[in-house]
Amino acid sequence: MITIRFPDGSHREFPKGITGWEIAKTLSTSLAKEAVAVRVQDEHLWDLTRPIDENVPFEVIKRTSDEGLEILRHDAAHVFAEAVKELYPEAQITIGPAIQDGFYYDIYREESFTPEDLKRIEERMHEIVNRDEAVTREVWDRKKAIDFFKSQGELFKAEIIRDLPEGDEITVYRQGNFVDLCRGPHLPSTGKLGHAFKLMKLAGAYWRGDHNNPMLQRVYGTAWSTEKDLKDYLTRLEEAEKRDHRKLGKEMDLFHMQEEAIGSVFWHPKGWTLYRILQNYIRDKITEDGYVEVNTPQLVDRSLWEASGHWDKFRENMFTLEDGDKVLAVKPMNCPCHIQIFKQGMKSYRDLPLRMAEFGACWRNEASGALQGLTRVRCMVQDDAHIFCTEAQIEEETRKFCLLLLNVYRELGFEEVTIRFAERPLLRGGDDALWDRAEALLEAGARASGLSYTLNPGEGAFYGPKLEFILRDAIGREWQCGTFQLDFVLPERLDATYIGEDGKKHRPVMLHRAILGTFERFIAIFIEHYSGKFPLWIAPVQAVVATVTQEGDAYAQQVFEKLKGAGLRAELDLRNEKINYKIRELSLQKVPYILVVGKREAEEGNVALRKLGGEAQEILALHEVIGKLKDEAIPPHKRSNVGKTEQRRMVHK
Repeated sequence: MITIRFPDGSHREFPKGITGWEIAKTLSTSLAKEAVAVRVQDEHLWDLTRPIDENVPFEVIKRTSDEGLEILRHDAAHVFAEAVKELYPEAQITIGPAIQDGFYYDIYREESFTPEDLKRIEERMHEIVNRDEAVTREVWDRKKAIDFFKSQGELFKAEIIRDLPEGDEITVYRQGNFVDLCRGPHLPSTGKLGHAFKLMKLAGAYWRGDHNNPMLQRVYGTAWSTEKDLKDYLTRLEEAEKRDHRKLGKEMDLFHMQEEAIGSVFWHPKGWTLYRILQNYIRDKITEDGYVEVNTPQLVDRSLWEASGHWDKFRENMFTLEDGDKVLAVKPMNCPCHIQIFKQGMKSYRDLPLRMAEFGACWRNEASGALQGLTRVRCMVQDDAHIFCTEAQIEEETRKFCLLLLNVYRELGFEEVTIRFAERPLLRGGDDALWDRAEALLEAGARASGLSYTLNPGEGAFYGPKLEFILRDAIGREWQCGTFQLDFVLPERLDATYIGEDGKKHRPVMLHRAILGTFERFIAIFIEHYSGKFPLWIAPVQAVVATVTQEGDAYAQQVFEKLKGAGLRAELDLRNEKINYKIRELSLQKVPYILVVGKREAEEGNVALRKLGGEAQEILALHEVIGKLKDEAIPPHKRSNVGKTEQRRMVHK
């Protein structure tokens, strides 16, 4: 007999060799139905049908959990590969991992797949699911595995096995007549996958990411635990396509990009207005929070990057140029330069914390294939800042930053924020003792902030652990924007010091932090979150005065001037077009308010006010409209100050 320990602390005895599926059935029929794998020995996921021969902790993995979805998606990749081999026996399969929202499989085939091929493959996948083929795990000898895949013409699989470290267990999974190299785990049969999957698109990829290797065809698919989840996902994709910032950026005349400046943005007047409003909003927030703003050089000698450690780690992503016998790099980040400012003049403990911010352009040599609109660019500006402080100040600085960040997200319309604690990566600066201290201090700061978070092992920066802030947009997508990193390494490498209370030199702690991340990427998220229908305070154009006929031109000009005089961002549309045409066009440009004026409005001193998204229009006096728009256009961070001012006045009275 063996003893199985459950997550609630209870334990039971079972016969040796029992499977996870059999154990799940003794717990609950519905649980067994939802099971896709089991967790044993704390970390290891096993197939439901794999015999358990020793005492282990035990947990059932459900198909609706994150881990369960990953298994479903991996199974969908295997069913896809089986369908390909049945329909196109000459094709060679390579790798097919689960990814966010789905899976992909890289296929080597001389003839290109077509959309019609994908339909055939998807139909065959449904047939394979209906066959309900048993999926079994087998452990093979390395030579046997290599010989088998070579005999099947699967040269890429044979190469993978050949390159595995000696001593690695070689496992394959068999379903029907199809055999694939895989670590698992997998479902007990293809029927348990269900039909909630769909093939999405084709792309290209080099074998093992090396352009010297053969080009493969990458087929992307999506898979979900239920058909309702699949339908909801496809609906979200349709909505995301409507909200695509590249499409809206063109319709709203915000920006464009072109091959002559790859990875950089041409901001149009309206887009640059949006950019400056957002930047000034952040500037106001951090100034109120005690930050000072600086600006540092774009070109910096490689010696500084070598000293900081960035040259070894990021050299391939830096743009460089030669100046005589010097090599200069266009800065990819601001932190080493901020330490240079900190080092000017002797700093005392009384000067700390020093919160240093910069809206400086940084450049990174991203691969052209990875660039995507504003979300992935080569030239970027961050709302970047570094806090130099003592160890004793870390907890309070962490708390202050988290409050600031959450307040900014809320004011910008993002209510749902999750947090990950990214722990030490494999390649890092500093020894384990330093990292133990850094992680403990950051954890204490996070606890003091009252934050709940999940662990993200191995994803810390090379110089320290970090908090990653992920916001959720209007259609449920998650975006990591904010970050807060604790760094003992760079102050040591670049010899930053301050004089402590004891009169001796000490190293400051360096806290790297950003709220929005890069402005370019955040603006893309912001456009898509609001689908271009921005709150009035941040809309590049807040109102357009549009004439019905030319008889209203003079009055329209007066209305326009009064809007401008009230501090509103307004435009004037005097085109000789029908008013319905103007309204349709201005609505496409997502103008929040249209003030329609004609002969009657001119005679009565009124305007017909139309709000974006509304069918009706209000006839209001001009002064009422201006008052209404001015109140709505107050930025959220200044609105609270207005309230405080009014409260002070009332107290004074």
